[in-house]
Amino acid sequence: MSTLSRAIYFAVSLTISLAAPAQGALAQIAQQKTSATAPAKTATDSFGRETPYGTVFGFLEAAQSGHYGVAAQYLQMSAARRQTEGEAMAEKLKVVMDRAFAGSLKHVSTQPEGTTQEGVSSDRQNLGTISSGDVDVELQLARVSDPAAGKIWLISSDTLTKIPELYDQVEARQVETRLPAWIVKHQFEGMPLWQWLALILLIPVAGGAGWLLLVVFQIPLLWWARRHGQPELLQWRSVSGPAWLLAGTLVHRILAAYLGMPLLQRHYYVQVTTVAVIIGANWILWRVIRWFLQRVRSRALARGHGGTGSLMLLGERMVKAVLVIMATFSILGILGFNMSTALAGLGIGGLAIGFGAQQTIANLFGGVSVLGDEVIRVGDVCRFGDRTGTVEDIGLRSTRVRTEERTLLAIPNGTVATINVENLSRREKMLFKTTLGFHLDTSSDHLRMVLSEIRRVLSGNPKVETASVRVRLIELAAAAINVELVCYILTQDFNVFAEVREDLLLQIMKFVEDSGASLASPSQKLVFSGDSATDKSSAREAAQKFADSIERDHTRTEKDPAKQRD
Repeated sequence: MSTLSRAIYFAVSLTISLAAPAQGALAQIAQQKTSATAPAKTATDSFGRETPYGTVFGFLEAAQSGHYGVAAQYLQMSAARRQTEGEAMAEKLKVVMDRAFAGSLKHVSTQPEGTTQEGVSSDRQNLGTISSGDVDVELQLARVSDPAAGKIWLISSDTLTKIPELYDQVEARQVETRLPAWIVKHQFEGMPLWQWLALILLIPVAGGAGWLLLVVFQIPLLWWARRHGQPELLQWRSVSGPAWLLAGTLVHRILAAYLGMPLLQRHYYVQVTTVAVIIGANWILWRVIRWFLQRVRSRALARGHGGTGSLMLLGERMVKAVLVIMATFSILGILGFNMSTALAGLGIGGLAIGFGAQQTIANLFGGVSVLGDEVIRVGDVCRFGDRTGTVEDIGLRSTRVRTEERTLLAIPNGTVATINVENLSRREKMLFKTTLGFHLDTSSDHLRMVLSEIRRVLSGNPKVETASVRVRLIELAAAAINVELVCYILTQDFNVFAEVREDLLLQIMKFVEDSGASLASPSQKLVFSGDSATDKSSAREAAQKFADSIERDHTRTEKDPAKQRD
């Protein structure tokens, strides 16, 4: 969106917001007026004077509409005096409040009892000072008993005694004497047309001043960033949009203070500009948090800390959600909504959601636990219970795993945090373990020779960890003589492990066959050899030949120094 488009959009929004009546005040007054017609156990006031808020805004609404007879009902005076002087006094009070009131209406109490003020009796409320020239008076409300409406708040008689004198002190603005009469005389929503035009014309002026302030601020910032080698500060342009909104709004508010807007419109204008300031400030904070957490996440991923990176992403989303909620509540509070009720409802609703979504919350905290511990990472091959697969994603609710059957398995994070998880990708070496069953007729000397040769084969492979080689006779079973082979293969790749394992098993099978030994089958007692004397004799001859060949190999190795070194 261009700067001109933003300025036009802000102007239209500001105009509509200022022209519309305050929803909080009107809603409360309308509710109070409606409740007056409904049957109730206690008396209610048709003018909405049960609270200080209703009295002040009811008076201003009536006076702004030109209904000075209604506005006089908010003044503390006798019925006879109200009949003769009420309208004139209401008109003068409206002018004095618009031009000389130095307080703020955003803290006017909405409670029937008012707000406790130090040094002020419980039936009085001081709202601010009206001052003009050498005359000043406290704008004060008094709580009185009305025979028809019960306890109500009225603008006190002590304040009204000073209003004629203050009215004489209030002079017409110099700017109004130099403007055409029609633009000063005619009003829209209780405010002269010249002030509306001035507010609109101040928008591009404030926008330009805000842009100029950002440019002035940019020059020393960029110079310092280049001088000290801080390239990340050069990314400040990502917050230039919300910073321009914030600066322009503040400048507009400063300039608008010289227009002397009527009190009610001034109150609405302050609300609108405060909302814009809150939006701009939270917008800047949003982008700063995003930039900071993304930077931390990138550093964590660069160092291989995938879990920390995922936690930063989760933290970014949660912080943004909290930021939006806080900004929303702040805006609603500025607009006059009762936030105590909303906060209580939010607490009760949160408690109900907590009870109804226990498993979801368990999965959320389980995901945080999994990501924080970094037990598993995306791309790791893991075993979850009896299922094995590759981790494809670790979300807030579940962890998705691609199984060996190429199916996609979703495991709730609450389950992942409680079950045993084996990370197969974190192995620095892989275990090779198997059991060989030899025929029962194999002699002890023959078996000892075979075991020695198996140890030599395992230790001679460069992929096998020599210190972990273990070849031992473990059992004399009814069907076979069982020998256990254990060693670690120095690789993390399963394909390499399978290749080395296959090569070792083939070598073992070859020299077992060459030695004349027999491997027992799980379902049969004897394999590769018979019970006849001829078969036994052939096996002994083969074993002798195999032993002679091994002895010759060792002899040649001892005589040849080069082979010894190999």
